[in-house]
Amino acid sequence: RASVSKYYLNPVKNRKNLNIFSNSFVEKIIFEGKKAIGIEVKIKNKVKKIYAEKELILSCGSINSPQLLMLSGVGDAEHLKAKGINVVHDLKGVGKNLQDHLETYIQQECKTPDTLYTYTKLIPKVLAGIQWFLSKSGPCSHSYLEAGGFAKSSPERKIENIQFHFFPSFVIDHGLVNPSSHGYQLHASPNHPKSRGSITLNSSDPYDHPKILFNYLEHEDDLRQTRECIHVARKILSQPSLKPYSGKEVGPGTEAQSDEQLDEYIRSKAETAYHPCGTLKMGIDKMAVVDENLRIHGLQNIRVVDASVIPEIPSANLNAPTLMIAEKGSDIINSSN
Repeated sequence: RASVSKYYLNPVKNRKNLNIFSNSFVEKIIFEGKKAIGIEVKIKNKVKKIYAEKELILSCGSINSPQLLMLSGVGDAEHLKAKGINVVHDLKGVGKNLQDHLETYIQQECKTPDTLYTYTKLIPKVLAGIQWFLSKSGPCSHSYLEAGGFAKSSPERKIENIQFHFFPSFVIDHGLVNPSSHGYQLHASPNHPKSRGSITLNSSDPYDHPKILFNYLEHEDDLRQTRECIHVARKILSQPSLKPYSGKEVGPGTEAQSDEQLDEYIRSKAETAYHPCGTLKMGIDKMAVVDENLRIHGLQNIRVVDASVIPEIPSANLNAPTLMIAEKGSDIINSSN
């Protein structure tokens, strides 16, 4: 995985034809009829209008790209009118089709001190940080999500439908709570969830957070696949090669065996993998928002280049697919100019 700012932005940030504004917030896209002509943006607490000579490229991500379009009058007309927004273009699919990977953690205590638990303590954590800043080595020089794989959750699945990541520590409440012992876990998630969510507006105020509804596990097969994930993970963690390390299972726990018990664990403990996508999907059906050239259907001079254009979530993390979209998008834009 590569840092976009390091490998794409930093090498070109001194170009004369590029201006980078920090402490900035785009409040609205300016339209002239169906043509996007500029943006209203607050830069260091001053609202300015910046006009486009050619076109606008919307790259705010799967949450904020649909939010900005809706604030600017592009989206489901009934929803926009309910929020007091003048409709520029009625496009039903804006904010719909939200997808994400939902991870369930299968956690096991570790009988040896070969985990990251030590570095949750203040002094080891500070020392590890100092070592990284001085020599770019030590515990902070690894991501630790370095082992993983793909598998079928059950024999009747035609292709590998689940993804695993191994992590040498417990992750509790997105890492906000420190673990109390040495342990490790497998992150398991279905690659192609069938549940679909949405992004809608809470109000017409651009500084008001949008309403994010993922609808996790709405489809019964998503819950079934996640249960199957736990069974496969347990099989992996019970292999002889892990026997010197494996203590008792703490999540979901060996007492959780029935579908009902596993469902309760999944519903109460599953966490996002932070892979939101699909809210301005590419396609030709009535819910599609962009075409094959990333242009918004029915509008002029505006494209979307981010993970929101993905019609169906990929069978992997979103970093590389999103960079691919940006690379292809830049080729399309260059060829059209």
